[in-house]
Amino acid sequence: MLSKSASTTVRSRYIEQAASDLEENRRQQQDLIAHLDTLRQEERLLLDILSLAEESASVPEQAQGEEASVSPVASGSPVSQTSAPRSRPTQTKRAGTGGRRPGKEHGPLLKDLLLALLKEHVEPRQAAELREEVMSKHPERVPTPQVVRNTLEGLVAKGLIERHRQGRSVMYTVVPPGD
Repeated sequence: MLSKSASTTVRSRYIEQAASDLEENRRQQQDLIAHLDTLRQEERLLLDILSLAEESASVPEQAQGEEASVSPVASGSPVSQTSAPRSRPTQTKRAGTGGRRPGKEHGPLLKDLLLALLKEHVEPRQAAELREEVMSKHPERVPTPQVVRNTLEGLVAKGLIERHRQGRSVMYTVVPPGD
């Protein structure tokens, strides 16, 4: 049988371990909440892209300045995104807006900003570096890392930039003129 002091020592270790585990659990919960918020932002963006793609496939080319109806888009929870359609001008939001707010006048598209940044550099650049540069030069723009990667991959698909793998890193460079 354990002595009273040994029993107290074991109990205090259990208490310390439980307190440490509880603290770690709460930290992990906060990390997951932050990750879930990011995923919800990406979901809203992807729903916007899908609704615009569906709209462009079903609506004939419209004259400049006309408005078109858009499918349900980012308004909060996934339930509300499928229940309440709304209309807005097609010029206020385009695919690949990279953290811009709908309904406001905006500068160049994210793809144009990324392409210009890549043209300024001779050496390959990572998506994270390019994202930081966009945010520092355009503080009103706050694209998620996934939006930046998707936009860069779209530029790769169009043959405007090249992707290079260096170990586990993916780097991007502009395609030299004439290629």
